Amino acid sequence: MNNLDIQAIRADFPILKREVNGKPLVYLDNGATTQKPQAVIDAIMAYYTDMNSNVHRGVHYLSQISTDAFEVTRRKVQEFIHAEHDYEVIITKGTTDSINLVATCYGQEFVHEGDEIIISAMEHHSNIVPWQMLCETKKAVLKVIPMNEAGELDMDAYAAMLNDKTKLVSVNYVSNALGTINPIREIIRLAHAKNVPVLLDAAQAVQHLKIDVQELDVDFLVFSGHKMYGPTGVGVLYGKEKWLNAMPPYQGGGDMIKDVSFEKTTYNELPFKFEAGTPNIEAGITLNAAIDYINSLGLDNIKAYEDDLLAYATERLQEVEGIRFIGTAKEKSSVISFVVDGTHPYDIGVILDKLGIAVRTGHHCAQPVMEQYGIPGTVRASLAVYNTKEEIDALVAGVKRAVAMLV
Repeated sequence: MNNLDIQAIRADFPILKREVNGKPLVYLDNGATTQKPQAVIDAIMAYYTDMNSNVHRGVHYLSQISTDAFEVTRRKVQEFIHAEHDYEVIITKGTTDSINLVATCYGQEFVHEGDEIIISAMEHHSNIVPWQMLCETKKAVLKVIPMNEAGELDMDAYAAMLNDKTKLVSVNYVSNALGTINPIREIIRLAHAKNVPVLLDAAQAVQHLKIDVQELDVDFLVFSGHKMYGPTGVGVLYGKEKWLNAMPPYQGGGDMIKDVSFEKTTYNELPFKFEAGTPNIEAGITLNAAIDYINSLGLDNIKAYEDDLLAYATERLQEVEGIRFIGTAKEKSSVISFVVDGTHPYDIGVILDKLGIAVRTGHHCAQPVMEQYGIPGTVRASLAVYNTKEEIDALVAGVKRAVAMLV
C-alpha cells in the first residue's frame, strides 16, 4: 500500500521514544507543530559547533560558509515549491510574519479606500487579523467566502464576490481546524480572470502535498518550517517577482539597503529588500535538512500513507457514542476535529494527556469556524508520517474512556 518503513521513520524522531505520565507518547498535535528528526537536530548542533557567524556581512571564513549554507536553503525552498527564481523566496519568521509582510507592503501600495480583500470563513486568525488591520487603516472592505456544513467553500458565492474593487484574495490551502483541502486552482483561476492576485496560506499543506507555484500560477505562498519537521522561528514567503518588486520594504535596517545617507536610502534588490536585520540563521540553515528529510520519503508516499491513516482514524472514531465530526469535506488532509455529546473538548484533552496522548483542544485560532458550528471548540487529532494505526487505536480507546468518565 505504501513504500515507507514507518518504524524506521519513527526511529528518526528521538522524542517519540519518551513517555508522558508513565505512558508511551502518542503525539497527535502535528497541526500545531511537528516533531524533529535526528537529521534536523544534528544540523542545529552542527551550525553552532562548526559555523556560527552572521550572514551576508563578513568577509571572514565562518561568515562565508554560514552565508553559503543560508543561501543553499533558499535554493532548496525554490526547488521544493518549484519557484522560477531563488530571489522570489523570502526567508521570514513564519507563516504569520509572511502574511503580515504582504498585508503591510502590498496593502500600502495597492489597497485604497473602498477596495475589497477576500478571505474565507475557515481561515486561521493569522489570515484574518492582518487583513482586518489593513482594511481599518485603508478604509477598505473585508469580504468572507462562506462555507457549508461539511466545511467546503461556497464557490458560487466566491465567484460573485470578485469585482473591480477586489485587490487580493487570501485563503488557506488546507484548513488547520477542519482538514479541508480547498479547490485552490479554481480559486486562483477565477481571481486571475479579474486580474486579482492570490495569496495561499500553505502552512498545513507543504508537509502533506506537492506544491508547484508555477503550475498553480499563485502570486504569493506562505508556510512555516516548524510544521514541516523543521525548526521554529523560520518561514517562507514566495512571491512572484513582479509583485515583490512593486512592493515597498517591510522593515528598515541592515541587509535590506544598498546605500544609506541621512538624505536618502536606496533599497537592496530581491530577496534582501524584505530581509531586514539578522535573520534566525540557525533555523534558516537547518530548514534545509527538514526539506531533505521530506524529499527522502517522497511527498507522494507521505500523502498516500497519511490518507490511509486518516481513513482508518475516521472509521475507528465512529465507534465513539455521541461523536460529531467537525469538517467532513470530500477532500481532506490529515486532520480530524470532533466533539462528543455531553462533554467539553478541554476535558477530553486533559484525560487523553493523562494517557500520554497529545491532541489539541479549543478553537485552533479559528474562532469564526467554531461560531459557525455553534461550539466552543473541538478535539483535534492532526496526523504526521510517523503516526501509526496502533496510535489511532490508543486514541480511540482513550476517547472512549474519557467519555465514560465525563458523561
